[in-house]
Amino acid sequence: MLSRARNAVNRVQRLMWMLLLAVLLTACAEQGPGFHATDITGANYGKDFRLVDSEGQLRTLADFRGKVVVVYFGFIQCPDVCPTALLRAVEAKSLLGDQGERMQVVYITVDPERDTPDIVKEYMAAFDPAFIGLHPTLEELPEVAKTFRVFYRKVPTGESYTMDHTATSFVYDTEGRLRLAIPHAQSAEHMAADLRTLLGMAK
Repeated sequence: MLSRARNAVNRVQRLMWMLLLAVLLTACAEQGPGFHATDITGANYGKDFRLVDSEGQLRTLADFRGKVVVVYFGFIQCPDVCPTALLRAVEAKSLLGDQGERMQVVYITVDPERDTPDIVKEYMAAFDPAFIGLHPTLEELPEVAKTFRVFYRKVPTGESYTMDHTATSFVYDTEGRLRLAIPHAQSAEHMAADLRTLLGMAK
């Protein structure tokens, strides 16, 4: 009688462990792939943009469907943060190898007063001719910055000025969904790994 009771208890314990294991496996599956950048999948901001490029062509996220899109806000006279972010993107694209053709960098200026289309086009080409620069007007800039929750501010410097701005890169998957926020300190290797993961998830 005691033996049967012990067996019953053992069966219940085994069943409980099996149920716990199933719950843990399900939870792991729901977490999805691990990213080095901050996963912001489902964010209710940065849904899209409608801005002209250096050729005067209106651009939206739909133009880049099938590619992972990296959006960065900056300005041409930025001494170090902006060029560092763009050089990281160049290196990440190189690390992707053949998949690098499925990565699109979109640079949005926060200094439309000085960043003319010709200047931005030349600046982008210095990093990668495939990188695209977008030009909000002074009237459009506050709205697009609000859409992405991006901070920018003009800071006087003697007879000129510089710009303070958010240094985060925003990444969209191949379906145009905002997925990642890459901090300025993230390495090119980690950026490439995250982009490769997104490309691997593409339909």
